Amino acid sequence: MTTSNLLHLPPRKTFHDISIYSMLQYAAIKREMENMVSSNLLPVQGFGLEGKHCRAKVFSSCLNAREKQLICVTSGNSFLGSCIVKELLARGYLVRVTIQNQEDFEGIKLLMTDEEINKLESIVVAKMHDLESLCNAFSGCHAVFHTSSFIDPHGVTGYSEQMAFSETEGAKNVIEACGSAAYVRRCIFTSSLLAAIWPDGNLDMVIDESSWSNQDFCRDNKLWLALGKTGAEKAAWSKSKELKVKLVTLCPGLLMATSFPYAHEQTSMPYLKGGSVMLRRGVLAISDVKKVAEAHVQVYEAMDYGACGRYFCFQKVVSRLDDAIALENELKMHGLLSRERNGHSVEATEEIKSNLSNSKIAKLLLQASCRLSGK
Repeated sequence: MTTSNLLHLPPRKTFHDISIYSMLQYAAIKREMENMVSSNLLPVQGFGLEGKHCRAKVFSSCLNAREKQLICVTSGNSFLGSCIVKELLARGYLVRVTIQNQEDFEGIKLLMTDEEINKLESIVVAKMHDLESLCNAFSGCHAVFHTSSFIDPHGVTGYSEQMAFSETEGAKNVIEACGSAAYVRRCIFTSSLLAAIWPDGNLDMVIDESSWSNQDFCRDNKLWLALGKTGAEKAAWSKSKELKVKLVTLCPGLLMATSFPYAHEQTSMPYLKGGSVMLRRGVLAISDVKKVAEAHVQVYEAMDYGACGRYFCFQKVVSRLDDAIALENELKMHGLLSRERNGHSVEATEEIKSNLSNSKIAKLLLQASCRLSGK
């Protein structure tokens, strides 16, 4: 039995090699494994996870009392992915997480507590280009939250044209695996406002869920993250219609760590390419990552009540230059947003008109609140 895509979870210890066991411990484990060969069930010992087993390439937990559905979240080691995982756990869902490689588990340990990690049904290594590994990861799931993104924090811009291509191909594979292997073919797909705010033609138009960024414009201006998010979301919609996967997409703005201006540095650089133009056009929106995570789960739960299509998800549009400067200072990107372009300038306290609308998700959240209150 191969378990190369299986990550053993040590809630309070580091990874252990078999060599650290005493000879007596090793002999006991060996005997138990030999007794269980016929059932294809391997025990996981020495990691503080008694009661968890490995079967059919998936590391699962004996949580028979848990009544809510099994949900898979891709890239649970990411800034947003980890917050979605926490929100799902808090609501009682059984959560499986995928990561791209075993080294990504270190990221999970930084973003989640030992207690939260120990509540996970499994962590599975599933690469976005490997359809079979995605099918294995999604097997038996009631829904897939696809948050994966190809961010390179060590790159000059954090994102490249090749990553845009990889993002699109990964989105196709996720939807195909969801359609083939998931128990219920539902996907909650994280896109971005960048997939909507660079239209062809009138840049001063109001942007809503019907708007799409022009891929040629993004390519010509080397807006690689916008290109990747646009291509990935369009590919997801096309593939979902083909395979009859029920899809909703959420398009957040620049992700913030709890409050303005504390943005997430690794994801901000690629997002803010073209940021000074976004600021002047009134489409530089910011999103509290925890609220975005909550919105993902609320949209998923609202799918039973007709939620569908795209949802813009942001809390604030940066509408003053002094706010933009505060954001620059926090990110140590001085002048990225505030410098003049083509003779255009903005006074520090001048209000910039917003050209974004998030009324669709506001209506959904209000309806969800009314359902909870019984009104």
